[in-house]
Amino acid sequence: MKTIMVNPKSVTRKWKLVDAAEKPMGRVASEVARLLMGKHKAIYSPNVDTGDYVVVVNAEKVLLSGNKLDQKEYFHHTGHIGGERWINARDLMEKNPVAPLEAAIWGMLPHSALGHKMVKKLKIYAGAEHPHQAQNPETVDLKI
Repeated sequence: MKTIMVNPKSVTRKWKLVDAAEKPMGRVASEVARLLMGKHKAIYSPNVDTGDYVVVVNAEKVLLSGNKLDQKEYFHHTGHIGGERWINARDLMEKNPVAPLEAAIWGMLPHSALGHKMVKKLKIYAGAEHPHQAQNPETVDLKI
């Protein structure tokens, strides 16, 4: 067998469209993270960003099972002494409906410079409308 070194300049990226309506947040996040990393491609390499652009629509309609809407909390620190801030999932979704799904996807990506490049290819929208029609995104059917 031969080892193939992937040249980052030769990677072709496609646009994928994921509809998150009425689907569990964790399942959607893991599939989107897989597409962003490029693990669905035969040329996947962990040290090269081989992933595609991903557009997620209907993020406000994503499901959380059990009592997670009231019990799951998100942490934020202001940077000042005693600046810990906690907000539960229900309040965060009212304030910013995209934030919980964005946090879940970021948690499944590498926390490195490569992960920051990957997350820049992610576009999340609360409703069904998105401004990326010109890229002709290919619809991904999540088998959930």
